[in-house]
Amino acid sequence: MPIKRVNGINISYDEYGSGEPVLLVNGTGGRGREWTTHQVPALNAAGYRVVTMDNRGVPPTDVGPKGFTLDDMVRDTVGLIEALRMAPCRIVGYSLGGIIVQEAILAYPSIMKQGVLIATRGRMDAMRTALTESWDEIEQSGVKLPPKYDAVVRAMQYLSPATLNDERRIRDWLDIFEMSPEDSQIKQAQQGLDLIDNRLEEYRRIKTPSMVIGFQDDLVVPAFFCREIAEHIPGCRYEEIPRCGHYGYLEQPDALNALLVDFFSKWGEPMA
Repeated sequence: MPIKRVNGINISYDEYGSGEPVLLVNGTGGRGREWTTHQVPALNAAGYRVVTMDNRGVPPTDVGPKGFTLDDMVRDTVGLIEALRMAPCRIVGYSLGGIIVQEAILAYPSIMKQGVLIATRGRMDAMRTALTESWDEIEQSGVKLPPKYDAVVRAMQYLSPATLNDERRIRDWLDIFEMSPEDSQIKQAQQGLDLIDNRLEEYRRIKTPSMVIGFQDDLVVPAFFCREIAEHIPGCRYEEIPRCGHYGYLEQPDALNALLVDFFSKWGEPMA
């Protein structure tokens, strides 16, 4: 993978296709390559050049100084856009990546053409705070869950009932989770970065044409968080995809990709 020196660290990225640029930003522990099965081919076919990146803390990107913040990750993302001369570009963020993107389009509107925020939120609540803190406790304790148990827990947290109750699909997912455990070092590096203050009123200042996408059965970031962000961003489009959980971009990729391509092709005029 190519590397760019950005914001004091080395950031790994990949580029696919040609055309107007789209940057895809993944969530906690997520790797850039996770977009390549579904989203990259769909966007390439629609005529876009796609750039994926490994966020700070995801090898081969550097971890950087201990105690890095969400603001550091925003500057990493903006710095990569500038280093690759992509501005103004379209930008898509999922989960923690969605939080990064909404902060980026708020702080750096001149380099963003359109923004898509997937499975994101603009505040915490008691349940999501407890969930994040419980993950942190597990990582800090050094406890390593048995692979099969970890696979079952991840499936129940991240997938929809439609997938959990489909015998063929859930077997495939459980095999994938068991063979591809989450990297504890990556999770430790990025842990707690989604513990944000209430930012909803700040998002009323966003001028970049934006779309928010929620997943109907998402337990990690319930769709109401996504709807309320869309309600605070002026002129924002909101879409909700049924029959998928937090991994909706992998459970229902065709529906998500169709929304991305439609938004990029039809919605693009800056807010007054």
